[in-house]
Amino acid sequence: MDFIFIVSSIILTLTFPVHCGKILVFPHEGSHWVNMNILIQELHSRGHQITVIRALDSWYISETSPHYVSMTVPVLLGGDDEFYSSFVSRQLQIRRQRQSAWTRFRLDMELKDKFSEMHRNICEMVIYIIEKDPELMEQIKQADFDLMLTDPANGGGVVLAHYLNLPLIFNVRWTVHGEAHFAIAPSPLSYIPFPLSQLTDNMTFLQRTYNVLFYTIRLFLYKRIVGPHYSALCDRYFGPDLHYFELFQAADIWLMRVDFVFEFPRPTMPNAIYIGGFQCKPAKELPRDLEDFVQSSGEHGVIMMSLGTLVGQLPLDIADEIAAAFAQLPQKVIWRYTGARPSTLGNNTLLVNWLPQNDLLGHAKTQVFVSHGGTNGIFEAIYHGVPIVGLPLVFDQDDNLSKMRHRGVAKVVDISNIDRHIFKDALQEVLTESSYRKNMQKLSSLHRDTPVNPLESALFWIEFVMRHRGAAHLRTDSYKMPCNQMFML
Repeated sequence: MDFIFIVSSIILTLTFPVHCGKILVFPHEGSHWVNMNILIQELHSRGHQITVIRALDSWYISETSPHYVSMTVPVLLGGDDEFYSSFVSRQLQIRRQRQSAWTRFRLDMELKDKFSEMHRNICEMVIYIIEKDPELMEQIKQADFDLMLTDPANGGGVVLAHYLNLPLIFNVRWTVHGEAHFAIAPSPLSYIPFPLSQLTDNMTFLQRTYNVLFYTIRLFLYKRIVGPHYSALCDRYFGPDLHYFELFQAADIWLMRVDFVFEFPRPTMPNAIYIGGFQCKPAKELPRDLEDFVQSSGEHGVIMMSLGTLVGQLPLDIADEIAAAFAQLPQKVIWRYTGARPSTLGNNTLLVNWLPQNDLLGHAKTQVFVSHGGTNGIFEAIYHGVPIVGLPLVFDQDDNLSKMRHRGVAKVVDISNIDRHIFKDALQEVLTESSYRKNMQKLSSLHRDTPVNPLESALFWIEFVMRHRGAAHLRTDSYKMPCNQMFML
């Protein structure tokens, strides 16, 4: 299959002339940058010139890179990994102690306020670029960029692209109004579950009712958080007749970071290009010390555990229970963990500050992936055919793992109620019940069986937009229609 990917890449390269263009990137912070940076590196390797706009206090996006030139805007976004790590810890504490609904609501409102502050500061970044730094604005104009590549989880790149009259490409799963499909494609709530609802595409009457209510409430909250900031920004530069979300819907290409081994079947549009798992690749050799540890597992194999970049440590008692469960298993365990060493840690468990996740998942001896349910890790597990024990914490992780559970490839455990017996039982179920691995290998086969791999598809469409200065022929203008015309009332 990898040979097919290589041949496809060569064919695409020979068939379509590559226009080495100039790309302006307005990224989103956090784990979103991990995906964007992969695209940037590949575009740079094909000769494109990349310029990345970043905030002064950016905590993921480096000011210097061999793959791009950065423009640092002296505006503080106000969010960093410490805030989100603290939020995760407090959310976990509330769940564990079964605190009142009022306490949970206050924490949710704090997060809402933090998101609102972030979007307000992103709007300040755009204002600074356009109005407060004439030299920077002139530099951007003189660069004569071919397109804007942005993540619509924030709207800074969307507004700036419209102001500069640049073709617009999204690297997307979420917009400021929630899941991306709901912005551009028909999305009947009768069989399309709204993300975070943990529903499937086969709903009862009560579940459909819940889905409608959940969608209505979430959309109201999304609009309350971002609406005032982006409405004011659009009024400032484009007048009051243009709704800010129309700028999102007018994007030329939507590079969707999902595919239909993960997402439920649904209507889509011709400018939605599915690149789920584009960051996945064949495993490379492990460092010698790690390879020696993996090989020492013998016939039992290895369990890998990582809860993402925001959760390097857990409450001591939870870490002790997890370590105690691992210690009772014959498998070797590699656990990315930066907290205090659990007192119950067994000789079979190796704690590391960092691990080559993709390479470990692709190792023949890896049996189970213990994951928080981030989409990057889920797609790497799908790509390599490794079943999951899920410990969801916040945001979309519950919903992501719910999809995997529905497909029979994951066992999900509530980390707030976890003890060594519950966790050991979950691990043993996935290790010994062959259906988990068979189902995941089936998903892996489906995911890999494509005429062009997702990364090459993403690169083709980015270069397509460069060659043709947009892709308006793939985009419907139905978003401009009033509701009574849209639904023929």
